[in-house]
Amino acid sequence: MGSIDTDTDQRIVSLDVVRGIAVMGILTMNIAAFALPYPAYPNPAAWGGTGPADLVSWAVNFVVFDSKMRSLFSILFGASTLLVIERATAAGGSGARAHFARMAVLLAIGLAHFYLLWWGDILALYAMCGMLVYWLRGVGVRKLVGWGLTMFLLSNAFFALVGWSAMMAGSPSLPPHAASELYEARNTLEQEVGATSKKIPADLELYQSDYRTIAADRIEERTFQPFTALVGLGFETVGLMMIGMALFRVGFLTGEWSSERYRKWAVLAAVGALPPLALMAWWQWSSGFDSAIVFTAFAGLSQPFDLLLALGWAAAIILWLKSGGAPALKARVAAAGRMAFTNYLATSAVMTTIFYGYGLGLFGEVGRAALWLFVIGMWALMLAWSKPWLERYRYGPLEWLWRSLARGRVEPMRRGQNVTPPSRLR
Repeated sequence: MGSIDTDTDQRIVSLDVVRGIAVMGILTMNIAAFALPYPAYPNPAAWGGTGPADLVSWAVNFVVFDSKMRSLFSILFGASTLLVIERATAAGGSGARAHFARMAVLLAIGLAHFYLLWWGDILALYAMCGMLVYWLRGVGVRKLVGWGLTMFLLSNAFFALVGWSAMMAGSPSLPPHAASELYEARNTLEQEVGATSKKIPADLELYQSDYRTIAADRIEERTFQPFTALVGLGFETVGLMMIGMALFRVGFLTGEWSSERYRKWAVLAAVGALPPLALMAWWQWSSGFDSAIVFTAFAGLSQPFDLLLALGWAAAIILWLKSGGAPALKARVAAAGRMAFTNYLATSAVMTTIFYGYGLGLFGEVGRAALWLFVIGMWALMLAWSKPWLERYRYGPLEWLWRSLARGRVEPMRRGQNVTPPSRLR
C-alpha cells in the first residue's frame, strides 16, 4: 500500500494524509466488488438497482472516485518505494536488499489475501511491479514522466481498442469473417460487464455459499489470476509508479510547493477531467449501458482523465493539509494513512464477512446507493481506531508484520522500545 518503512520521526505528513484519503476513497470503488456480482462493478444495469439514487451513486463514483483512487495509490507506492530505497542507502545499508525484501514479503501477503480472503487483491500486483521499478530509481524526472505516461497511455489505448472493436460488431460494411470475429469480441465483453452475463447468477450462488467453497474457487479456479494481472495491468501500474517517483522528486507529493501552485493544479485538473468524465457517464447511460460502450469508457477512454483527476485530488488534499483548519481531523486522516496497509486488509476482512455467505450473507441484497452506508461506516472505523493505536504503538499491526518479516527480526512495537538503527540492517 505504499507505506513508508521508516521511523515515526522521519515521516512525511503529506504522504500520510494523501494515503489516508486514498485508502478511504478506494473503498468507494471496491464496495461494489465486495457486495455485487462482478459485471455490476462498472455496469449499474447488471445488478444493484437502476433507480434514480442508484444511478446517481454510480455516476458520482464513475466521475469522482473510480480509478482515481487506484491511480493515486499507485502513484504513492512509487513515491514511497523511492523514499525507502534512498533512506536505506543514506543510512549505510543496502537499498536493493531493503526494497526486494519488502516486495517479497508484500507479494506473499498479497497472495495470502487473494487466496484466503478476497479476489480483488492489488498487493501482489504492486509487489511485482515494485520489483520492476527498482531498476528505474536512477532515471531523471523527465524520463520518468515521459516513459511513465507512455506506458500508461499504451495500456489505455489497448483497452479502448478492444471496446471499439466490439462496438463495430454489426456494421454492414464489414466482411463476414471480420463481422464474426467482432461479434465474438462483443459476446466476450457482454460476459465481462454486460447485464445478461452468466457471471451474475454464478457469482450470486458462489458468494452466498460457505467459506470453503468461496476459497476453493480462488485457489483452484483462479490460481494464476494474481500473476496474469501483471499482463493486463502491469504497464499501467508501472507507469503510474514512475509518475509517482517523479512527483516525489520534484516535491509535489511532499508538500514543498506553494499553496497557490497546488490550488492551480487542483482547479486545472477538475476543469480538465470532470466535464469529459461526466460526458462519458451520460454516454453510457444514453446507450442503455451497452456492454461495449461501458467497457470502452470504463477501461479505456476514461483513464487519462482519471489520472488527471487523481493528481487534482492529491493537490487538493495537500492544499487542505497546508490550511489551518481541522487539525484533529487531519491527524486522524494521517494516522489512517500511516496504517493504510492494515486498514486496506481490515476492510477486506470486514466487508467479506458482511457480504459473503459465511458471514451476514448480504451479497447481492443491498442496492448501490445503500452501499454508501457501509463505506461511511468503514471510514468511521478507520478514523476512530488508527490514531489511538498509533499513540501506543509505533506501527499498525500489519505494517509491523511487514517490517519485521522484511528485516528478518522482530521489530519493537510499543513506543519507548529501542529501535535498531537502519545502518545495522544490511
